[in-house]
Amino acid sequence: MSKDSDTTDGRPESTDEVEEGSGQPDTDVPRDEHPDLGVPGGPETGVDDSGESDAGSDEPTGPDIDRLGSDVEVDAEIDEEVADDDLLGGLQIESTDEIEVPERLVDQVIGQDEARDIVKKAAKQRRHVMMIGSPGTGKSMLAKAMSQLLPKEDLQDILVYHNPDDGNAPKVRTVPAGKGDQIIEAHKEDARKRNQMRQFLMYIIVAVVLGYALIQGSLLLGILAAGVVFLAFRYSSRSTDSMIPNLVVNNSDQQTAPFEDATGAHAGALLGDVRHDPFQSGGMETPSHDRVEPGAIHKANKGVLFVDEINTLDIRSQQKLMTAIQEGKFSITGQSERSSGAMVQTEPVPCDFIMVAAGNLDAMENMHPALRSRIKGYGYEVYMDDTIEDTPETRRKYARFIAQEVEKDGRLPHFTRSAVEEIILEARRRAGRKEHLTLKLRDLGGLVRVSGDIARAEDREHTTREDVLRAKRRSRSIEQQLADDYIERRKDYELTVSEGDVVGRVNGLAVMGEDSGIVLPVMAEVAPSQGPGQVIATGKLQEMAEEAVQNVSAIIKKFSDEDISEKDIHIQFVQAGQQGVDGDSASITVATAVISALEEVPVDQSLAMTGSLSVRGDVLPVGGVTHKIEAAAKAGLDTVIIPAANLQDVMIEDEYEEMIEVIPVNHISEVLEIALTGETEKDSLVDRLKNITGKALEQKVGRTGSGSPSPQ
Repeated sequence: MSKDSDTTDGRPESTDEVEEGSGQPDTDVPRDEHPDLGVPGGPETGVDDSGESDAGSDEPTGPDIDRLGSDVEVDAEIDEEVADDDLLGGLQIESTDEIEVPERLVDQVIGQDEARDIVKKAAKQRRHVMMIGSPGTGKSMLAKAMSQLLPKEDLQDILVYHNPDDGNAPKVRTVPAGKGDQIIEAHKEDARKRNQMRQFLMYIIVAVVLGYALIQGSLLLGILAAGVVFLAFRYSSRSTDSMIPNLVVNNSDQQTAPFEDATGAHAGALLGDVRHDPFQSGGMETPSHDRVEPGAIHKANKGVLFVDEINTLDIRSQQKLMTAIQEGKFSITGQSERSSGAMVQTEPVPCDFIMVAAGNLDAMENMHPALRSRIKGYGYEVYMDDTIEDTPETRRKYARFIAQEVEKDGRLPHFTRSAVEEIILEARRRAGRKEHLTLKLRDLGGLVRVSGDIARAEDREHTTREDVLRAKRRSRSIEQQLADDYIERRKDYELTVSEGDVVGRVNGLAVMGEDSGIVLPVMAEVAPSQGPGQVIATGKLQEMAEEAVQNVSAIIKKFSDEDISEKDIHIQFVQAGQQGVDGDSASITVATAVISALEEVPVDQSLAMTGSLSVRGDVLPVGGVTHKIEAAAKAGLDTVIIPAANLQDVMIEDEYEEMIEVIPVNHISEVLEIALTGETEKDSLVDRLKNITGKALEQKVGRTGSGSPSPQ
């Protein structure tokens, strides 16, 4: 990190290193520099008087930071003339095994242009980053990519030494990566030589004692004396072994800057800990420095600390993490107050890491405000995109994404051209926006793996389009499986009405989870009130749904000729389930059901509808229209009414195109003209509503032709 973020870069490198080729332990260093058997003292501990760790640099010299993931083109032949219309963006391939997969993780990143730029800047300037967005959009991948952009030359080993002045305050020393092993080996060699000398001296003394006892005729006394000498020497040898330092962080084999995933880590795993020692006296105890365990913040020194779902860390851990970020060092102590480790506290241990915090939108609610302030003050906040614009270049990278998933898994057969096209079509569907592709690549990668598993189970050389289609059915979410089960059960019990005309009943549409549609009937009944009239809605409505009902009631009061102040309007969301109803997408359904009940005009039961409603009667766009339309088709309905603004978002599967007709509308008067039956009564109602709202249909909505665009 830069100096303006109160971190540890820009400091002079430590001179406290093992001499090259000396092979000698630190005991050869003069006593004024190492007063207690190679134990570093004063500012040579690797953490200077100001608390800053050594071996920093202002500009990383690692991989080319300016070449980040999505700037890397697909290495394959491209036909630019057909690129715009081709599902593979003009890629001239027969299967994904012709696509070369980049070796570096940073070159495999797809989409997230803003996040990529921020990661690039953060890696160069050593800034913290907080990524907020939907699961599976690449937060952890970007964090790993950042670790590969940091310089390996700055990595350090961290050693903990016994402190003869205070055994519960071990000393800390940092050296360049790879030097720690040399120091340990030098100490072990010195300890072996000392032990050999002690053993030789012990054998001589034992022999002299036994010889003298034999001469004096007191063999038993001599054996006892020899045993005492043996135990004394063994005890002293243990004391020598305990002087060997503890290498808590070893980066000798690290090829890139460390990446530590501390998601869900408990306090000891995150901040370090000191193991409990049941033998705390009598010469049998383990020295405190040998019981020190580093935390993720220390292992991530000079690298990246990644914490997903940051709000799940308890407040105390967040407070300590905040201190570590601020100071660039953090002492290790026992995390359990009942452990002997609670009495041990090391000198400050370097933890100069880049913090990458991630989570969903709710992560910011339970996050410690001071911790967020540290990240925001010394870094960046970025919201991860859910979709990316559908361009030839993007589609080519999605083909490369499939090749990457196949190579990463190592057991899947490569995908044929038609299979790749089907995956890209599914990426369009899941985006839910016209001319966009989804960036929830973890879920899309799951579809790739299931498709490959199907092909592999049948021992085929390549994964085909038929395998992808089978995988789409097999990899349905739990919500989709439940929705399909509900549809089948309602058919069994005749709860779904798909023909005829019924007063006060409308087939609404809802979404379960993120990708599962379901038919949700709404019924309305008008009854005399025994007090002031009111609108009563049941079905475990959430706050937004309740507000939507109130908005609908405004239109009803203005629309109706009758005095409804003495009537109760009952609205029931049939079988809404334990989750209840959230959102306002049932507004036109509620309005149609209530108007039908008030005027006793029946509703066509072969259609379903979804859409929000303004207090002026305008039909507003909603989410999940594709899944809702498919649910209506599965339920055997013939027609679906959707907001006109959502028509561009419709991406239904081929199998449902001929089963369902999609009609876009802009106003509630259009909805009533389509949904209500009985020509005379309907025309009167629609004309009255047009006059009241000041919104007239420019032309009569017909029922000819399909309003459903092709997913191609």
